[in-house]
Amino acid sequence: MNELNIQERLEFIRRAERLKDTLRSSYTTNGRIESVADHTWRLALLAITFADLLPHVDLLRLLKICILHDLGEAIHGDIPAPSQVGRESKSAKERRDFETLITGLPEHIRSEFLCLLDDYESVHSNEARTAKALDKIETLIQHNQGSNPETFNYLFNLDYGRQYTDAIPIAAQIRALIDSDTLARLNDSKSRG
Repeated sequence: MNELNIQERLEFIRRAERLKDTLRSSYTTNGRIESVADHTWRLALLAITFADLLPHVDLLRLLKICILHDLGEAIHGDIPAPSQVGRESKSAKERRDFETLITGLPEHIRSEFLCLLDDYESVHSNEARTAKALDKIETLIQHNQGSNPETFNYLFNLDYGRQYTDAIPIAAQIRALIDSDTLARLNDSKSRG
């Protein structure tokens, strides 16, 4: 049983649970601050919902990338995109935290997880490009759907992640619909303010 590393795998799962309490800067429809785990779940849901429209993507690899992409945030939290300017590279810090979280896993799993994370960060494969685009789309959907404070900056959404969403035809189509929602939220917030 020891060669299966069952206890070490369970310890990893326990450490990863922190992601449920790691908060983002987005709000749910009911006004609760979204967790990174909430975001990751809906990102995976996006991937399986649009999988039939992604013919050159390995769905299992895409799902693995989606599930792992923000796992490093379980240690030091999320840094919202507008706050990243002038800080240490978010991806370098998250990679170190990710490595800490996967310590103790069998070597072949650690290696696979790191390769998937590195692929996501370098946006090398079709799956990584798709995960990046869907990651931005999920964030934009949440921004438009959430019960945001009056000071929420909807203009930021109109450019956020565009280089990733525009690179994949189906993502660009989805993005066009989401941008319409963003403009409606922007106009609504201006009329109230």
